[in-house]
Amino acid sequence: MKSIYLSLLIWYHIMKIAVVGIGVAGAYLMNQLSDLHDVHVQGFERMPEKDHDAVCAWATCDNVMKDYAKLCGLNFDNYVLHDGKKMRVDIGDGINSGNTIDIKLKGMISYDKLKLIQDMISGTNIEYEKVPNKKNLEQDFDLIIDSTGFHRHYLPKLRDELWIPCIQYKVKYDQVPFDDFYLKAFPLLSGYFWYFPLGNGYAHIGSGDFRRKQTHIFMDSFMKKYPCEVIKKVGRPVRITPPSKCLPFGDGNKTIGVGESIGTVYALLGEGIIPSTICAQLFVDNLYDKERYFSEVLSTFKIYTNVYNFIKKRISQNFSILRDFVELLKIYKYMKKSEDRFGMEINMLNLFKLTKI
Repeated sequence: MKSIYLSLLIWYHIMKIAVVGIGVAGAYLMNQLSDLHDVHVQGFERMPEKDHDAVCAWATCDNVMKDYAKLCGLNFDNYVLHDGKKMRVDIGDGINSGNTIDIKLKGMISYDKLKLIQDMISGTNIEYEKVPNKKNLEQDFDLIIDSTGFHRHYLPKLRDELWIPCIQYKVKYDQVPFDDFYLKAFPLLSGYFWYFPLGNGYAHIGSGDFRRKQTHIFMDSFMKKYPCEVIKKVGRPVRITPPSKCLPFGDGNKTIGVGESIGTVYALLGEGIIPSTICAQLFVDNLYDKERYFSEVLSTFKIYTNVYNFIKKRISQNFSILRDFVELLKIYKYMKKSEDRFGMEINMLNLFKLTKI
């Protein structure tokens, strides 16, 4: 009788958590929370298990991700598809205009993002093809984690935000057009085209443009010049509004946002893998103190507001190198100090060149 009472007492103290959206942040949370003895975590994913995908270019920095993979009991080396040495950024007109910036890479790789997510969630409890009703979740769980990315499905809608529509193809080449990373920056930094090698002739090519002008024009000309077999096509918007402008991070009740749902995308690079993982770890570290979690998110991603302001001014043609030099300098200092985190060498001259396209 005593053992039954103790079992009921232990169960009474178990926190029931729903994680909705099994992307980068959601998968990491499922892995980490499932190891906690006082937590019961249930995952929900709107896509069927056989169609579950990891939409994005699959590029990240192994200097950072290897440590997060290790926390999940995984060896990140097993997922690396291409180890980058140099990234060519075309800032001219057309394909291979000759007006380029060559950036030395120091840890940027492409990796099998989907396989890493699948291994992170292996053995955890996930229900696929399910977008649960919020009221039902509130009845069944103590906490609801909105990791639905751009959709921000269970959080209050944002009134003023900036997002970029993107399209991407997984392709196969008989003869690859580039042996390393290639980016084409669009005028006024309204977006860019990317070519990220995946090894063995495979690549992700994609494009996003805030003005919706360059995406199909450049993509069509690129695919015409470099014929390929299209394996898969996906499209999705990317939120580049920073966390400081994605408040509130919760609904005031049981729901809390993690990852892109609260703006963890580094707008200058369109990169969300590492920021969303960092955000997920912040949540785990502050599981029982949501106010501290909110505060640490704002502090950790403070520079993202500067980046957002820079991008927004470039798109609106309201950027002045003289008036806005201090903000640009903050961005440079942050990235220079964090070269290992970004996996590339940061050069002030290159940043100036980007301000002029």
